[in-house]
Amino acid sequence: MGIERLFVVGAGFMGGGIAQVAAQAGIRVTLRDVGREILDRAVKSMGWSLAKLHEKGRLAEAPEAVLERVTPTLDWSGAGEADLVIEAVPERLELKLEVFRELEARAPSALLASNTSSIPITRLAAALSDPGRMMGLHFFSPVPLMPLVEVIHGLRTRPATVEAGLAFVRQVGKEPVEVRADVAGFIANRVAVPTMIEAIQLLEQNVAPAEEIDRAMRLGYGWKMGPLETADMTGLDVIHDVLVAIHQETGDPRYAPPRLLKRLVAAGHLGRKTGQGFYSYVPNQ
Repeated sequence: MGIERLFVVGAGFMGGGIAQVAAQAGIRVTLRDVGREILDRAVKSMGWSLAKLHEKGRLAEAPEAVLERVTPTLDWSGAGEADLVIEAVPERLELKLEVFRELEARAPSALLASNTSSIPITRLAAALSDPGRMMGLHFFSPVPLMPLVEVIHGLRTRPATVEAGLAFVRQVGKEPVEVRADVAGFIANRVAVPTMIEAIQLLEQNVAPAEEIDRAMRLGYGWKMGPLETADMTGLDVIHDVLVAIHQETGDPRYAPPRLLKRLVAAGHLGRKTGQGFYSYVPNQ
C-alpha cells in the first residue's frame, strides 16, 4: 500500500524538496518548521519548481493540485498520524537529537528517518527507545531533479524498516542505493567530498581558477558539474557541516574543512543561495 501520510521536519531547501516529490507522488504531506516565513518561502519555492516541471511536460498534474497535498505547520500536529517522518533540519547533531527526542512521544508508531548527509544513523537513533524503526534517507540536492536516495542501515535498524524505506524511495520516483554499513558520510559524500577538498586546495594555491578546475573535471572525467560548481549548488555551509561531522566522527585529517571554505562560510558567501560562493551569481558583479 505504501506511504500515505508523510511528516517532514524542516522546511529548508532539502525538506521542501522532499515534501514536493512526495506530494507529486500523491502522498499527503505535513511540512513543519519553526517560522512562518520559512514555511512561506518553502511553499513559494515548491510552486515555482512545480510550475517549471509542468511547463516542461515533466508533471502532468496541475501544480496547484500537488500543493494542495502539502500542509505547512508551526507545530507537531500530524506527526502522530504519519506513516513516515523524515527529519531534514540543519546538519548539527544536537539539533537532530532534539528532534528525534520530540518525535519519540509525538510519533510513537511511525517509521523515522533522517536526511542527514554525514552523521551516522546509529548516533541519531540513540535518542529513541526503539532504534529499530530508524533509518537514513539521504536525498540529494536539488531533490526534485536528483534521482539518488541513499537508504542507510543503523546498527539496530530492523530489516523491515529498510525495506519500507526502499519502497518509499521508489514510490516517490527516486532510485535507492542501500548503504549497509553505517559510516559517516555514507557512500556518495565519502567519494565526492575529498574531490571537493582537493579542488578547494588547488584554488587556494592558485594552481588554476575555479572555472578551469571545474572544466578539467567535466572534460576529463565526464562530470556534468565540476566539484566547485557542485559545492556552490549544494551550499558551502552544508559542505562545511558535512566535513566537520565526518572529521569529528573519523578523526581523519583529510576531512578537515579547508581554510578558504571556512572563510567563505564566515563571510556568508554560501554559493548559489546567497549569490556568491566560489562563483558569483549576481549580475554585473
